[in-house]
Amino acid sequence: MPELSIEEPDQDKLVLIGDGSIMSDEIADMVGRIPLFSELDRQDIRDLATYLLLYKAKKGAVILREGEPGDYMLLVIHGTVDIYKSDRVQKQKRINTVTPGMTIGEMAMVDGEPRFATCVATEPATLAALSREGLVRIIDEKPRLGAKILVQLLAMMNQRLRHTSGILVDYLKVS
Repeated sequence: MPELSIEEPDQDKLVLIGDGSIMSDEIADMVGRIPLFSELDRQDIRDLATYLLLYKAKKGAVILREGEPGDYMLLVIHGTVDIYKSDRVQKQKRINTVTPGMTIGEMAMVDGEPRFATCVATEPATLAALSREGLVRIIDEKPRLGAKILVQLLAMMNQRLRHTSGILVDYLKVS
């Protein structure tokens, strides 16, 4: 897998461009490609969009950094993002590429733990951010929408855990 040499943090890694309502129709058109939002209808998406903040990232920008604190997840609307994880000797190895409709950072949003991986924009990207605070506000203000999002979030994270567990079985030693 390709390695990544990460330089000093990019101070303007994400540039705020507004709230999600300015792209709610575009986000709604992506719903079929967004597993987290697959149970949401157009009105749900419009409601959700008011809790999202939109950002632009330049090509090469480090969007999330492994080990840093985080309390939000990002939905990739445009562009691609490579995900890197440090190996045993702290070299960054690419483990995945995220494309429009996919999300990153859900684990830190949910559990408040440091970021699991580093994410780098491989081309200019537009990202929608949902913070833990935003999710709590959705649950409080729009409980039906909050419940839909939580169920999908749990299902997505469970699916990833099952996939990873399946891969790990191949690495277990047989005694």
